[in-house]
Amino acid sequence: MAKMTSVNPATGEAIKTYDEMTPGQVSAAIDQAHEAWKAWRTEPFVKRGALMKQAAAILRRRKDELAKLMAIEMGKPLKQGVAEAEKCAWACEYYADEAEAILAPEAFKTDAAKSYVAFEPLGVVLAIMPWNFPLWQVFRFAAPALMAGNVGVLKHASNVPGCALLIEEIFSQAGFPQGTFRTLLAGSGQVKAMIEHSLVRAVTLTGSTPAGKAVASQAGAALKKTVLELGGSDPYIVLEDADLDHAVQVCATSRLINSGQSCVNAKRFIVVEPLVASFTEKIVAAMKSKKMGDPLAEGTDIGPQARFDLRDELHAQVRESVRKGAVPLLGGEIPPGAGAFYPATILTGVKPGMPAYDQELFGPVAAVIVATDEQDAVRIANDTVFGLGAAVFTRDIARGERVARQLEAGCTFVNALVASDPRLPFGGIKESGYGRELGTYGIKEFVNTKTVYIK
Repeated sequence: MAKMTSVNPATGEAIKTYDEMTPGQVSAAIDQAHEAWKAWRTEPFVKRGALMKQAAAILRRRKDELAKLMAIEMGKPLKQGVAEAEKCAWACEYYADEAEAILAPEAFKTDAAKSYVAFEPLGVVLAIMPWNFPLWQVFRFAAPALMAGNVGVLKHASNVPGCALLIEEIFSQAGFPQGTFRTLLAGSGQVKAMIEHSLVRAVTLTGSTPAGKAVASQAGAALKKTVLELGGSDPYIVLEDADLDHAVQVCATSRLINSGQSCVNAKRFIVVEPLVASFTEKIVAAMKSKKMGDPLAEGTDIGPQARFDLRDELHAQVRESVRKGAVPLLGGEIPPGAGAFYPATILTGVKPGMPAYDQELFGPVAAVIVATDEQDAVRIANDTVFGLGAAVFTRDIARGERVARQLEAGCTFVNALVASDPRLPFGGIKESGYGRELGTYGIKEFVNTKTVYIK
């Protein structure tokens, strides 16, 4: 039987080994989920909502335990893990309260005596989720999907099996019927068969762009609806009239959230020429002040990278950028000692053709790019294959909004850190994927938008 071992990235030590599910067990679990859906789809919103609020209460009650597990399995600093559990509870409560109103039938005036659109659940939704936010990525799919009357099966990242199993336990403990949410503890080699299973109706994936393309291809061949939230290389534009101290604080915070391992971290700091010297001095000081260390320690800001291979890949991107002319002002070297650590790093002189300009750097590495003016900054921001998030900093709010509307991204923020919010749709364009999660648009991704026409 195949095995799955979780490894503590702060020490390199194995935590626990799990038996992977066989293909037969995976198929049986999907069958069970479908059987559960037959009853779940008919449950009233008030019952679904009551159970979802129980899940929220459990998340809050067990937040310290959950934070510790995330720290051990993928290196997330404790305080960030607690915040993640709290955010998952918020999403559960939001959809418990709002799903019925969002999914209420919509009447339309036609030649019929009565015509309307109903929003009905599809069935089994397969979620293929990453390790970087091992709770949030799952709950932001599961809360709306289950409240809409669907059921969920989760193929989580192989380095966070403990988190994956604990999520299933939380739904079970909250009182959700057996089979309504299942964790499929299996490797990526079984994903194609999961997608092709006749009872899987839709697929959602958060992950890398190559993974998204593979899943989109497999799901397309099987005619399965997909939502893909993929990579990003988010630009943060700092204009000459920005509140510089505020911009620096937000840029540094965003770049280092989750030790730099987020699709919507600030990755490219695009600064207009008059501010470059002062911005650079301040951003170096801000990022240098953040403490790297044991994710279980209370004061840690930056934990290890989630896996050693990912740390080494990040370092190779930095080295290649430097070889092509980028200048490291901070960090840029693998520290001695145990663990998959990588320091806060700032590169200047970043130009097209360098990984730091063209690729997503999934770790605590920021690129400072000089723009001549606002128009040039927008050009540089959009000069990427990605289109997930973007931000602009200026004291002129009308100007900020105008620039935000020109940025090619699914989420644009003015004078604020790009982040997901249960009340707003979240997702990207171009190679950052398609479809939306969260908000009213997210819950409607996995429903049958059914026209009912009565003569």
